[in-house]
Amino acid sequence: MANDPERFDSMLLAMAQQHEGGVKELLDTIVGFLARKTDFFVGGKEGEWEKVVKDIFYKHSAKARDEAERIRKEKEEADRRLKEIQQKKEQERLAKDFEPATVTELTDKEAELMQEDIEKDKKSKTENGSGDKADVAESSTAAEDEDDDPKEKGKLKPNAGNGCDLEHYRWTQTLEEVELRVPLRQVLRPRDLTVVINKRHLKVGIKGQPLIIDGELDADVKVEESTWVLQDGRNLLVNLEKVNKMNWWGRLVTTDPEISTRKINPEPSKLSDLDGETRGLVEKMMYDQRQKEMGLPTSDEQKKQDVLKKFMEQHPEMDFSKCKFN
Repeated sequence: MANDPERFDSMLLAMAQQHEGGVKELLDTIVGFLARKTDFFVGGKEGEWEKVVKDIFYKHSAKARDEAERIRKEKEEADRRLKEIQQKKEQERLAKDFEPATVTELTDKEAELMQEDIEKDKKSKTENGSGDKADVAESSTAAEDEDDDPKEKGKLKPNAGNGCDLEHYRWTQTLEEVELRVPLRQVLRPRDLTVVINKRHLKVGIKGQPLIIDGELDADVKVEESTWVLQDGRNLLVNLEKVNKMNWWGRLVTTDPEISTRKINPEPSKLSDLDGETRGLVEKMMYDQRQKEMGLPTSDEQKKQDVLKKFMEQHPEMDFSKCKFN
């Protein structure tokens, strides 16, 4: 207890609050006390009090600089981890969004039957009036049926991120992961926080205060791939990697209000969202994949064949019949 540097903080803070002039006025009060009530300035050798003051101030100045440097490094590390998480998410999104499509070829008979069905459908819509109006009426009826569903009563509409905005935090989701943001309303350090991520349970809070979140998750998460970072000392970001990547969560923890997963509307990624270089690379990969599936040469193989063909055309006198090309 005697070595606790914070044991007088409450008294000193109370004193500081009564000094409108700030630190300079507070120091003036403390030094004045030493001059009036102690022999600090006259009890020792000439100039000794100056050495004591200098040593103490330099000691605490060094500590303050070290602490500032530590906080700076922690912020850089947090920013680095966040960047890695974002890069990982982008790579996974690209890998998922640009999976080659599966093409099923129809027989002539199947194609003929399909065309007949299309023609019948067009004729039916023409006889019954506008097809668009019929579709709108059908959609309206479906929406009404959904609202009448007792299972949907009391459920919240998802936010723009397909999650929920609550009083103390906000969460969003994709099929792969859940992102939780907790505003802390004060500047904190990572060591001031309590974040415990288990397979089916989450704890989030500030040490010494009641937990902000302490509950069972809506579904299992991969603990080893879930992370958290503190941004600018004021915002906690938690990324939870889902185990089941085929389901939407109805809530973060079981004590939260439930959202309607029927109303989730994820926006598909588009090639036009990518920068030119990345878009070109992805389009090339997609083209090569389709060519391989059809037993045709890839873009690189086609380029080699074109060069060879041009060379053969330029040299008709040469016999290439016995040559083997890889």
